[in-house]
Amino acid sequence: MAEEPPEFAVRGDRFSGGPARGFLSSMETDVHLFTADLAVDRAHVIMLGAQSILDEEEVAAILVGLDAIEEAGFDELPAAEDIHEAIETDLIDRVGPVGGKLHTARSRNDEVATCIRYHLREDMLELVSSLLALRDALADQAHEHVETVMPGYTHLQPAQPTTVAHWAISYERSLARDVDRVFDAYNRINRSPLGAAAFAGTPYPIDPMLTAELLGFEGPMENSMDAVTSRDVCLEALAVASSVAVTLSALAEDLILFTNRGFIDLDDDYASTSSIMPQKKNPDSLELVRATSGDALGAQTAVATMLKGLPRAYNRDLQSVTPHLLTGIDSVTTATDVAAGGVSTSTWYPAVLESSVSEGLNTATDVADFLAIQGVPFRTAHAIVAEAAAAAEGDMTTFVSGLLEATTSLELSLEVETIEEYLSAVSSVNRRDSHGGPAPRAVRTQLTQVTATLDEHHHMLDTHREGLERASTRLESEVARYA
Repeated sequence: MAEEPPEFAVRGDRFSGGPARGFLSSMETDVHLFTADLAVDRAHVIMLGAQSILDEEEVAAILVGLDAIEEAGFDELPAAEDIHEAIETDLIDRVGPVGGKLHTARSRNDEVATCIRYHLREDMLELVSSLLALRDALADQAHEHVETVMPGYTHLQPAQPTTVAHWAISYERSLARDVDRVFDAYNRINRSPLGAAAFAGTPYPIDPMLTAELLGFEGPMENSMDAVTSRDVCLEALAVASSVAVTLSALAEDLILFTNRGFIDLDDDYASTSSIMPQKKNPDSLELVRATSGDALGAQTAVATMLKGLPRAYNRDLQSVTPHLLTGIDSVTTATDVAAGGVSTSTWYPAVLESSVSEGLNTATDVADFLAIQGVPFRTAHAIVAEAAAAAEGDMTTFVSGLLEATTSLELSLEVETIEEYLSAVSSVNRRDSHGGPAPRAVRTQLTQVTATLDEHHHMLDTHREGLERASTRLESEVARYA
């Protein structure tokens, strides 16, 4: 008669009780790794069969048990330290002692490292998808508002005229670099630790390249100790997410200020009213987008602190990395989705923007540039315009007369009409057609590059997803051979 399986597959009755059992458990987080763990289990057992480490009957029995566990779902798993132990315990309960052969030639150390990377790849591609949606929304607004002038600010003070398109592209270009960073990180994540075992490899004749291919990885990691230890890819993923979150925070802040100034109307789906003041429309969703940078940076700092100074090979500290990683990436992806919706559904008010662009003598720099073009040293021109602006206190007529008086001694034949032309916001924007500038011609050049980069990144996302889908199909096909 076969011996009854132990209550816990990993430890049996040893270390199975005591007040620290719950403290050690990661099951609350591991729900996110359920699909990943089953895929890793299937790939591993198929490899064991291909290498004749297990016979076909053993492989088939284990695969049938894994199918049953998947059908039952995560909530039906037994209590355990982690999902890996829970699945193995459940497997032994379902198919008998042969289920214990699943863990041949591997450790939970390389298993969990592989599951994290398997799941993290999907999270990173989902983040790319959300970023592309936001960039598409910004590009759409830019295409629509190439000639819509708006005030530009430095130090939150009116500075120079620009356009809505120029503003929108500034965020799209920043987010495009973030997408590049995600893809760079993805390439380093997409290596398989499976086969490293505890950290010193295994005496079994395993084929880590096969398991890597079945799981859609580019290949196995080169060093077994590095494979189970390394969580630098987790830290890098959070660093990339933090970069996105910082950009989102700035975007949200701009939009919040623009709603305050009446430049845009935020769609009701992305706003709320006050609980006591019924007339109010608050940009609550954008405020939470702005707050996400704190969540992301907090997760990054937490993981960096956990990893700092850890000795080589596996340490249980690494278990605490996973919840920060998963929640950090997820919060940024969700915030990106909300930002994309907020941008795409916002309504801009060109008349309000054009009226506001004259506040604070936004085009004073153009007058200084005009004087410099006439041969006046720029610093002299800067001082003349600054003095006239200070005396005018925002009044355009006073400013023009002050300029005429100040430039009399320079023997320049200035006309009121000329100064007024240089003070025009539309004319100012049109003149600023240097590379990357806000003039419609320069903006349309930028939009050509925006479209090309978006197309390239959409293609890259599709390519990565198709690669994972091909691997998933192959794994399913290999499993079906044992049915």
